[in-house]
Order: sequence, then structure tokens, then C-alpha cells
Amino acid sequence: MAVKLDGKKLSNEICENLKGEINELKKKGIFPKLAVILVGDDPASQIYVRNKHRRAEKLGIQSLDLHLPRIVTEAELLEKVKELNADPTVHGILVQLPLPKQIDPDKVINAISPFKDADGFHPYNLGRLFMNDPFSIPCTPNGIMHLLKAYDLSVDGKNVVIIGRSKIVGRPLAALMINQSATVTVTHSHTKNLKEITKKADVLVSAVGKAGFIHGEDVKPGAIVIDVGINRNAAGKLVGDVVQKQVEQIAGYLTPVPGGVGPMTIAMLMKQTVELAKWSALKR
Repeated sequence: MAVKLDGKKLSNEICENLKGEINELKKKGIFPKLAVILVGDDPASQIYVRNKHRRAEKLGIQSLDLHLPRIVTEAELLEKVKELNADPTVHGILVQLPLPKQIDPDKVINAISPFKDADGFHPYNLGRLFMNDPFSIPCTPNGIMHLLKAYDLSVDGKNVVIIGRSKIVGRPLAALMINQSATVTVTHSHTKNLKEITKKADVLVSAVGKAGFIHGEDVKPGAIVIDVGINRNAAGKLVGDVVQKQVEQIAGYLTPVPGGVGPMTIAMLMKQTVELAKWSALKR
């Protein structure tokens, strides 16, 4: 039976440790502040933003939530980002994705100052990550690496297979794994013979967003399986990409859904906001 990698427990520990750092910053007159822009009324996005706000408030991080209408123009959104870039009280900026069709998400991400980029998606920060000189790191991949480290699971020399090549998870996670001396294969919708590849993985990461995508037969015995997917099944239950009941019989380690990668993502966002606040203080 696979050992469950408890992201909820670890995220609580990380956030508890952050409280002390935040209090020390406040004594120096630095009040960490995260600005989150939500465009439109996407229900999932509203939940994510609400959860981020609650976590920030509990830690003592100021949270500025800006809710813009779905019909907002790209120019108006870019102007709002420009204002936040110029605001010295704001340390981290996050624009919740997805954005409405009239807005180019790359333009918006590129407009955020790389030194206030709480999500770590700016090309400057992704470039630094691939050069093994990270500054701001995408939160979900960063959370996965923290989770592996907490359970003393090294990827050095391991065969890592990542399913999904998104800028949010797959690509930056590949860079983090390579920086830790893993041998990395990134698979995607054009990959041939996927099952043959996944069965050879010492570490298998699924970030597809399809319920029931990974079965027990797809997994190497004893493998570390990281389930990044967040889906609703036919019964409305929150599930990942992995058929947990099958895979837990085969894998050595497995992240549950919920309670695995999800809580770590928010914990990394909080940690990164604090790090950006520290950095801004050094640049005064």
C-alpha cells in the first residue's frame, strides 16, 4: 500500500513557520501584501481566489482582491497591472487564469513586474529557473518539490515522467527536476505509446486534468506518483487524474486528491509573497 504524501499537513507546517517570518518583517515596517486580480465570474476561479484570501488573512499577509467585470478590455487590465507594479506597498501580483477571450494572457503575464510575479510565470523568471538560478518559481511545481523533500524522496538519477507540458506545471516542473539531476521525459497529447513510457517512470507526475486517466496498470511498482489533476467526477466528487484505489496498490508513494498537491500550491504562493517582500526591503 502506497505511502500518502500529505500536502495538507505540510502546507500547514510551512504556513505556521511563515507566521514568525511575517511578524519579524512587520517589526521592521514591512507588511507583505498580495494583490490578486480576478476577471469575470468563473466559479472555480472565485473559489481559488477566496481560498488564497483566507489563507493570506490567517497568516497576516495583506490581501488586495480586485474583481473586474468579464467585459473589461485588455488595455484596462494592463493599466491596472501597471498601477500595481508602481505601488510600493504591493509585493506580489497574481492575475487569476483563465482570462476572457478578449484578453491575451501572455501579454498580461509579461506586463507584471518579474520582481512582483507571485505566480512565477513571467518569461524572466522561467528563464532563470531553466538556468538553475531561480527567483520566483511557479507555485504548483515548487509545491511538488517541497513535498518530495519533506518525505526525503530524492529525484537524483531517477527516471521522471511528466504528463502535460503546460507553462503552469509541466514545463517548469521539468526544469526543477533537471536542476535536481533527474532524467526527465515530458509527454503530451502527441506522445506515442504513453503507457510504455509511464510504466518505466520512477516518478510519475500527471497534470492532464482528466479523471481516471492513470490506472494501476500504467504505473511501475514502487513508483512515486504525483497527482496534480483536479476534476469533478459524475457524482460531483473532487478527484484527480489517478484512479487512487488502483494505484495505491502498486505505487510506493502517492499524493491524495484532495489534500495532496492543492494545499501545497497555496502554501507556496504565501511563501513566495513573503520572499518578494523580503527582496523589496533589501532593494530600498
